[in-house]
Amino acid sequence: MDSWDEWRRGLAAEMDLRGDWPDRSPWIRSAVDAAPRHLFAPDRLWHWDDCAYVPVDRDSDPEGWAAEVYGNPDDAAVTQVTDGLPSSSLSCEAVVVDMLDSLLLEPGHRVLELGTGTGRNAALLAWRAGDESVTSVEVDPDLAVGARERLGAAGRSGDRVRVVVGDGGTGWPAGAPYDRVMATYAVDRIPWAWVAQTRPGGRIVTPWGRLGHVALTVAEDGKSATGWVQGLAQFMSARGTAGPARTFSQVRGTAPAEAERSMTRNLEPLRDNAHLRFALRVALPDVRITTAEDEDGLNAWLHDEGGVGSWATLSAVGSGGDDDNSTVVHQAGPRRLADELEEAWDAWIAMASPNLYDYGMTVEPDGQYVWCGDAATGPRWQSVQTEE
Repeated sequence: MDSWDEWRRGLAAEMDLRGDWPDRSPWIRSAVDAAPRHLFAPDRLWHWDDCAYVPVDRDSDPEGWAAEVYGNPDDAAVTQVTDGLPSSSLSCEAVVVDMLDSLLLEPGHRVLELGTGTGRNAALLAWRAGDESVTSVEVDPDLAVGARERLGAAGRSGDRVRVVVGDGGTGWPAGAPYDRVMATYAVDRIPWAWVAQTRPGGRIVTPWGRLGHVALTVAEDGKSATGWVQGLAQFMSARGTAGPARTFSQVRGTAPAEAERSMTRNLEPLRDNAHLRFALRVALPDVRITTAEDEDGLNAWLHDEGGVGSWATLSAVGSGGDDDNSTVVHQAGPRRLADELEEAWDAWIAMASPNLYDYGMTVEPDGQYVWCGDAATGPRWQSVQTEE
């Protein structure tokens, strides 16, 4: 089709309106122009129709395909579906730009990327650092082949931008040390290999967990990496790290609740306040929180993802009053998740409700922790063990 410029300009204009182009990294907009999204999208994309992912083919539905590629700045284009779930995507433009800005990339930096996918992010990195400075690791051999082809077609030599097949969790020691390391998939555990393969003073940017991405700087002695949360980002997790998460219904089962009580707390921040949700993610890393509204008000469902089988429901009891926050709590399992939720919520309020940018992370050889305010003196939460 001959309207790519129109689609590209539309997405760029929306990024302009939202202020998504970072002032400190003006190179990013030039790189985006030089590596347009459609050059890195396969001929078949996948669209969620509220029931399942359905194919959208470039040949049979060019307008629909273009709409997937150039959706709004927060829309990813799903490029691969495995067992009914997305397993690779062309990441949403706003987060791609935000993470590149966080990387503080300079010409000549040696860069390791984990998760090549379509190759588009590698092309953006290469535009800034230089083709021969970028090594990208992809676990899926078929995706790696496609990425090499697209990089070549986009003018970034597939021979000079190294796309290698391997496990991103182990990095790529043959090319170390790197000045910059960037992951395009989410991890709960920051692999120590990423830190070990980054030079002192180098920077690591990665999505962490379900809600944020962090930028870590490796210490001068190479024995730790620490840095601040940079923004919200929801990326697919590393392949093979875990099976599909259990749903609330699977955890809830059919057994009756073991405890019941009332709650008068307004639940709207649980749905609308990203800073609260991030704080709860830090304090309760294995608890999944889902909200939905019905005629009685806002409801919430909580369940643990660790397999111990605890759950809670927070069910609104409408009485017709605008200010009514009456909620009935039912809980069961070894843990009382609603109680834990309120305790973590109250602790966040007691800390003066810090926003997500007040949080940071430190990674050491034997573990990692999240802190708030100050890495040395602020409150901290031990996170999961780092990968070997």
